[in-house]
Amino acid sequence: MTADLVLCEKSEQVATLTLNSPASRNALSLQLLGALSANLRELAAQDDIRVVILQAEGPAFCAGHDLKELTAHRNDPDRGRAFFETTMRACSSVMQQIVSLPIPVIAAVDEMATAAGCQLVASCDLAVAGPHARFCTPGVDIGLFCSTPAVALSRNVAPKHAMEMLLTGVPIGAEAALRIGLVNRVEVEGARTGARTLAEEIARKSPQAIRFGKRAFYAQREKPLAEAYEMASAVMAENMLAEDAKEGIAAFLEKRAPHWPEK
Repeated sequence: MTADLVLCEKSEQVATLTLNSPASRNALSLQLLGALSANLRELAAQDDIRVVILQAEGPAFCAGHDLKELTAHRNDPDRGRAFFETTMRACSSVMQQIVSLPIPVIAAVDEMATAAGCQLVASCDLAVAGPHARFCTPGVDIGLFCSTPAVALSRNVAPKHAMEMLLTGVPIGAEAALRIGLVNRVEVEGARTGARTLAEEIARKSPQAIRFGKRAFYAQREKPLAEAYEMASAVMAENMLAEDAKEGIAAFLEKRAPHWPEK
């Protein structure tokens, strides 16, 4: 049953992971987090996959943490502390898995992404919204500030926009999410169509360059300016030695399409 919580489909170098617990609005239970983590771990080792799309079945992209599961542990001897900590660590680990995955992850959001569900969108490298998508961090409405979603949210949008979402819990629509930088584009035909188009465009690029670039992007932005340039310069020099760069530059100079070496 755990495997059914996240479905994985592979087609033309793109893997699509689908959250498949519509009855719970794809709430991030420990089981769902475990299934998502296992799929990400498997995809990280597959050289033939160049992009991942993360989407969801049902009326919500993701409702955040499973509050029924969390509440059920309030009767534990420690009032649920151990289970709460385990859940938050598991969730944080999955978010970091997405960032550290060597290939890009695109969120395709057609409905509501709430709390840790909004965190999931913000943790992805790119995000495409359908016209009816909405995003919110409404923990304040139930006495629980969205502190872990704030980590991803504050790294995606300007601090004042992040704080407004976190302090009010008011949902924002797709166009507002685009304006503040939470999503890359809004697709009238739906997020899945837009995400697939974007994924196929990325999949045509150099896989080595994408892997070098994603890793360097997240590493450099946490460093002071001089250290960031020093690290990025070393990465570019290493990238220049890769077979993809050799082929890509030769193709450019020879005015032809590149043929990326098979891995």
